[in-house]
Amino acid sequence: MPAWFPRVAPTGRLVALVALGAVPVALVPGPWPAVAWAVLVVVLAAVDVALAADPRRLGLERTVPAGVRLGEAVTSELVVTNPGPRRLRGLVRDAWSPSAGAGVDRHAVDVPAGERRRVATPLRPTRRGDRAADLVTVRSRGPLGLLARQRSLPAPATVRVLPHFRSRRHLPSRLARLRDLEGRSAVQVRGQGTEFDSLREYVQGDDVRSIDWRATARRQDLVVRTWRPERDRRVLLVLDTSRTAAGRVGDAPRLDAAMDAALLLAALASRAGDRVDLVALDRRVRARVERADRAALLPALVQAMAPLEARLVEADWSLAARTVRTALTRRALVVLLTPLEPAAVEEGLLPVLGSLSSRHQVLVAAVTDPRLEEMRAARGDVAEVYDAAAAERTVLETDRLVERLARDGVHVVRGTPEELPPRLADAYLALKAAGRL
Repeated sequence: MPAWFPRVAPTGRLVALVALGAVPVALVPGPWPAVAWAVLVVVLAAVDVALAADPRRLGLERTVPAGVRLGEAVTSELVVTNPGPRRLRGLVRDAWSPSAGAGVDRHAVDVPAGERRRVATPLRPTRRGDRAADLVTVRSRGPLGLLARQRSLPAPATVRVLPHFRSRRHLPSRLARLRDLEGRSAVQVRGQGTEFDSLREYVQGDDVRSIDWRATARRQDLVVRTWRPERDRRVLLVLDTSRTAAGRVGDAPRLDAAMDAALLLAALASRAGDRVDLVALDRRVRARVERADRAALLPALVQAMAPLEARLVEADWSLAARTVRTALTRRALVVLLTPLEPAAVEEGLLPVLGSLSSRHQVLVAAVTDPRLEEMRAARGDVAEVYDAAAAERTVLETDRLVERLARDGVHVVRGTPEELPPRLADAYLALKAAGRL
């Protein structure tokens, strides 16, 4: 069909008009009444479609927010401008990809010549990442409403769906523990690698090893040193985006759960005065966040994580080791957010862990599937018994792998998507309290 030829769509009125002529045509003998009625219908439809506004002349512009968190609602606004001489009456479909979660996307419009109208489409994205808009389909009816001219026109727009950060609710309680750890409350701690903070008078119950005898001699009263964990430490988050991160736990991939844990740890560590960097990689580096200050850290992290998708390739842990060596010049906390799949870890990660753990404090954070425990407990029929045996073997292999990592000085944190973020934050605080950062 030529590009200039109008694309038309019949309406219910056209069907009703054709049906209306069926009765007199059936009552009057001969072919001429049917021919006459058909010609009349065709002429009316042709006149009607000729008087309809031309969709090709319309101006379309979409407006969407720059970003929205996964699961939250947002609105796509579409401005329809009619520069032509005829009034636009019809329907507009503001189409989006299915994962954008578009609600009512068909809107009745009536735009006089030379004017514009705005329609809104609610979106509730169901997947993280960049969700792109589809074409806008305009169906323009004539004054009789028999036929409609239809065109699908581009109006490009993209909304970036950011990680949800469900674990944010755990941040206040961990910050309270951090304040206790830093001595802002009544509790004072001392561990290997902590920094001298201040002097204060001795209180019954204080550790006598904290008494500063020189200051005591000067003041002629018992004085103790207070300590706080070292600040301005380096924390490097290494996010695995390989095939093992694509496995789904519940309704989301493991990668999303690892992101949630990384965001909670980053928020906590930045409040503790530590510098947090991120690198996401599989066979190559997919994203980096470096040298972000405290105020800009979380926005930078969620923007870098949003478009990441797990790739169906094996992780190159040699690349990860080289990246860590390049990024860190002194001892730091290196957090590897990767699933503990025994075969993948033994072949790829274990050969490079020795060099990493000799220079840095290494912590592995892994998402576990709660269905494994359900499968281990099920014994209803033969199939469930086999599933339970497979689940038991997987758990035993993973436990042996964790023991081997512990012998190499690597701390391992495991948990379901809901449990992993707070457990990782607790492990960071424990390392901080022990002066191991």
